[in-house]
Amino acid sequence: MNNFDDAMLDLTRRELFQSAGMGIGAAALSSLLMAEGTYAAETSNRMDLSPQVGQFAPKAKNVIFLHMIGAPSHLDLFVDKPKLREMDGEKCPEELFEGQRFAFLRGHPTMYGSTFDFQKHGESGHTFSDVLPNLAAVADELAFIETMHTDQFNHGPAQLVFQTGFQRFGRPCMGSWASYGLGSLNQNLPAFVVLITGSVGGAGNSMWGSGFLPTIYQGVEFRSSGDPVLFLSNPNDISAADRRKVIEVINSRNLEQFKDVGDDEIKTRIGQYEMAFRMQSSVPELMDISQEPDHIHALYGSDPSKSGFANNCLLARRLVERGVRFVQLFDQGWDHHGGLVNGLKNKAKQVDQPVAGLIKDLKQRGLLDETLVIWGAEFGRTPMVQGDRKSAGRDHHKDAFCVWMAGGGIKGGSRYGQTDEFGYHPVENAVTVPDFHATVLHLIGLDHEQLTYRYQGRDFRLTDVSGSVLTELIA
Repeated sequence: MNNFDDAMLDLTRRELFQSAGMGIGAAALSSLLMAEGTYAAETSNRMDLSPQVGQFAPKAKNVIFLHMIGAPSHLDLFVDKPKLREMDGEKCPEELFEGQRFAFLRGHPTMYGSTFDFQKHGESGHTFSDVLPNLAAVADELAFIETMHTDQFNHGPAQLVFQTGFQRFGRPCMGSWASYGLGSLNQNLPAFVVLITGSVGGAGNSMWGSGFLPTIYQGVEFRSSGDPVLFLSNPNDISAADRRKVIEVINSRNLEQFKDVGDDEIKTRIGQYEMAFRMQSSVPELMDISQEPDHIHALYGSDPSKSGFANNCLLARRLVERGVRFVQLFDQGWDHHGGLVNGLKNKAKQVDQPVAGLIKDLKQRGLLDETLVIWGAEFGRTPMVQGDRKSAGRDHHKDAFCVWMAGGGIKGGSRYGQTDEFGYHPVENAVTVPDFHATVLHLIGLDHEQLTYRYQGRDFRLTDVSGSVLTELIA
């Protein structure tokens, strides 16, 4: 390219960005498009991804969080309720629906017992329905919370609560808090990576957003086809050396602006450009799962020629293996208001082998002890039927649902909490979302009461003003 340096110096920052064909990478893009001047640091809050030490010794170094978008029925997967099957087709007891709010149920619904067969597995005796045979085989690695509950019964707000602790937009998600508190173990990859199967949930990218934290802590979405990160590849006729020059010029201008206005978000922008450049060499190798041996693909059910949840589970292992602190997998398609039996069978078949394979693979590599694996959703499903029984479904249920965890300091084979004979209300050890968040942060070495960020004149935290660590689940 002739007169490259002179030409670059004659361009504005926006023109520089456009001239590069928007090829800086999604991490840098998100920072650059943020309205300038909207963030002003009020304290000396840290704004980099250098490795940090938590408040105490961690049980886990990394987290893989599997969020099943739409909310699978705990009553058809993990919680066997014989009394519910006994009352199948009978009118719902009045105390279960009087004064309650539902998304779609109307009138006086009838009870709906699961049509799936349940059995106990492992020394733990965890119950699984017959649609999860592979996961049942690793029952003793799992710790169940049966009594999770939330205060939101619509998907978007409940997804935000599950990920950020708050039902409205603008708060950082748990992955962002973890990145802020602990930094990254690999300076060539983001600290927080997101992989998505299907469409994005109703809460959108706020489920992996950094909220009021600096944007360096937000999740970076990796795609399983095309450019792994949007705009990561160099445009035609732009070499790596040219890209290096572009970044140097842009960051020199950013540094000048920082000296003028003192906006710490500009520091984030500079770091994001540098990260995007390093990612150009590290990400393609990471995403190439064709180099994995056949027996690993057989374990996960993955296929390098296709995209899907199995590939994402394999990628999650490859990410934590390389030091990515927090990996978030979203899998859409669990909202079964009708066609529950066939719908749940199909979805369970898609995730059962890959999730069990992930746990087995982490264990055989010695990574499970330092990797916390989480499986859950924004809420559960009702024990009452929705629709006619031929195409039966279940409505949203916020008062009791299941989350399980494995590895990373968790007491495998344990179970916390108990629900009533219909799986409707907790009767022992109810667990709030802040309790869940506090426990996860504790396992990675962070005190949820001390992990704070000053914004708009006060200190915020993921768990806000509540939350207790579930010590009974910790090994």
